[in-house]
Amino acid sequence: MISWILARLTGRQITDLPGQVCFMISGRDMANAPDRLYHVTQWSRAISAAVAQKNHGATGIRGLTFHISTQHPEEMGRCLPEIRKIATIARLHLHMGEKVEVSGSGMDVVVAIGKSGREEITECIRQMAKEHVPAEAVDEKMLDSHLTFRYAPDVVIKSGGDHLTDFLIWQSVYSELFFSDVNWEFFREVDFLRILRDYQSRMRRFGK
Repeated sequence: MISWILARLTGRQITDLPGQVCFMISGRDMANAPDRLYHVTQWSRAISAAVAQKNHGATGIRGLTFHISTQHPEEMGRCLPEIRKIATIARLHLHMGEKVEVSGSGMDVVVAIGKSGREEITECIRQMAKEHVPAEAVDEKMLDSHLTFRYAPDVVIKSGGDHLTDFLIWQSVYSELFFSDVNWEFFREVDFLRILRDYQSRMRRFGK
């Protein structure tokens, strides 16, 4: 009950939301609380609706990304039923190995299991080589056009005490980083809203 009240009070303080939010989760954390992805999606929809109503149509969270760091993606198979529930309230893009599933409608939610940023960059270079792209034509826009995940997160959130992974290593260079000492299993709506509240108070410089 207290957590619910704190969430409502914190939500009232939020007037400006990031467009893209990325969570980095360990495979162990995911296995302990596979339902948390669905809950975070619900919270994102709710705060976006509240801010839009308060600010007369202000833009809310357009996309969520959950990166699940694991050397053994197949072990996440038992979490798939909970992950796929997201498609009932949003448009789910599930990346697992070489397979991509897309289902549902609404806000884009990407779940990337075991993906590596270094592998993504390497694959970009390979693809450009296959296309015989001349060296002088290779620039940031060219590389961006060959990425698997073609968006830049405004916020990257890491729960628990683990370090960040190299996922979205190219796209997140100007992202705001938030490290939560709350383990994923116990991550609450009020913890999420506090991060969003703190985000709006930061002055983003985008490397300038």
